[in-house]
Amino acid sequence: MSDTDLELGIVGLGKIGGNLAKQAVEKDVRVVGFDTADRPELEEEGVEVHDAGAYDTLVDELDAPRVIYLSLPAGPMIDDELDDLLDQLAEGDVVMDGGNSFWRDSIRREERAWDQGIYYLDTGTSGGPPRASEGACFMVGGKEDGFEIAEPYLDLLSVDGGLLHVGPPGSGHFVKLVHNGIEFGMLQSIAEGVELLEAGQFDLDMADVFHNWSNGAVIESWLVELMEKGLRKENQQSDAPDFDDVPNYIEDTGEVNWLVSEAYKGETPIPVISQSVTELFKSRGNQRHAYRAIAMMRHGFGEHPFGEDEGIRSERLHGRVDNEARHDLRDDEDVDPVGPLADEEE
Repeated sequence: MSDTDLELGIVGLGKIGGNLAKQAVEKDVRVVGFDTADRPELEEEGVEVHDAGAYDTLVDELDAPRVIYLSLPAGPMIDDELDDLLDQLAEGDVVMDGGNSFWRDSIRREERAWDQGIYYLDTGTSGGPPRASEGACFMVGGKEDGFEIAEPYLDLLSVDGGLLHVGPPGSGHFVKLVHNGIEFGMLQSIAEGVELLEAGQFDLDMADVFHNWSNGAVIESWLVELMEKGLRKENQQSDAPDFDDVPNYIEDTGEVNWLVSEAYKGETPIPVISQSVTELFKSRGNQRHAYRAIAMMRHGFGEHPFGEDEGIRSERLHGRVDNEARHDLRDDEDVDPVGPLADEEE
């Protein structure tokens, strides 16, 4: 038994679960972990690693009430693991789902677990791997009695002020879902700021700009700080690409799509979050036909050209007197405008 007399089971020892496990061990919590892969680096830290699904050891390894944290991808896997766990756990034990499960799924799972007297806490977890290793942010939904059992563990693993029992079953994952939507909007706003800075006429040190914004500016935030570190290639893997070499393609797990869908069902306007999801889709190049359709209709009503046209481009750049276009699109100042009206302008 550790100095804290706390024992925690963690299912899934990847980036989040593994770092939570290391943090827990550092704080004298005994950790019994389960994973599909060998985790010698965690065993060296003191985590007791077992094969995934070997939950028959839980009863012997952990004293009641047992507290289990699931760090798994949202979806059917959660139901499968819960099935196996419920076969082994006893009344009064606690299961925390720390992933990004849909909150309605969490309500259903909580009801199923409670049929056996087992607490199920939807435990929204924020901060990514860095904060998991130092002090995460938890937003927890579920029965108050179950939260009180899990609270000592979460209090140890959270940053100061980063633990909240937000309400009944489902509310933790609902709050985390809204959090993720806000995150998308903030990411898109910062990204558009980068676009504007890069498109401008000034030769800026982008990393210095973001460092400046990280010190007292209204938009000071962890995301702004991460942007600076990314530009400087700090706190990243050694093989991380330079900014200009980062692919223009963004993957995501899709949970913010659920938020947009829920908002539309309730006629709740969320234009910034909705647009941020759309911009993410656009990064994947999935819109292969819409622009062709627009080009065809524009040609039909105005005989606009198909594809690039130097004359039209010149008109776009020079059609407005004293107009300053996006910096990297402007013609060289020594180059005269070209196009059908060029001779008349001379």
